[in-house]
Amino acid sequence: MKEGADFFERLRAELQKAPPKSIESGGMLLKEAAVLAPLFWRGDEPWVYLTMRPLTMRKHPGQISFPGGARDPDDLTPLHTALREADEELGIPPDQVEVLGMLAGMPSITSYYVTPFVGVVPASLKLRPNPEEVGELIEAPLLRLRAEKRVFYEADRDVFVWDDAQHVVWGLTWRFVRELAEHARAAAR
Repeated sequence: MKEGADFFERLRAELQKAPPKSIESGGMLLKEAAVLAPLFWRGDEPWVYLTMRPLTMRKHPGQISFPGGARDPDDLTPLHTALREADEELGIPPDQVEVLGMLAGMPSITSYYVTPFVGVVPASLKLRPNPEEVGELIEAPLLRLRAEKRVFYEADRDVFVWDDAQHVVWGLTWRFVRELAEHARAAAR
């Protein structure tokens, strides 16, 4: 049996207990986007891959996010978008992702409606971050994320940090991580 298989099956059940409650866009016309929260097992706990965008990027430089992006015309569904983007950004082949479910989709401040998917990848998978899209590959212990308040753009914001608090997750990714962590904590009980 794969390490962590019991936990990931419980997480799948948690994600599928009730359909995700998506936040509506209030009638705004939004472009479609999707992300993948790629989980893996290390030691005796679940971890998640996140990416920090390069500081040279035009949009969201230095921000931490899940791999993902805008839906291309060739993407049949938002899931296809999330898997394609995870492959382009981190070198995760779609056939190496075991999709567990979805989180609540929501609009972004940049006029996208983002649909998040949760999947498991083999811990032994050798990732190949694309330097044009990924400034840093981040591995975070999912159950050890802790909430804090930090000031960004002159306002207090809810954030997640872990270990030495070197990395800070906020904004739309914070919302996705919060929901994922809630499901993960329920699955760990």
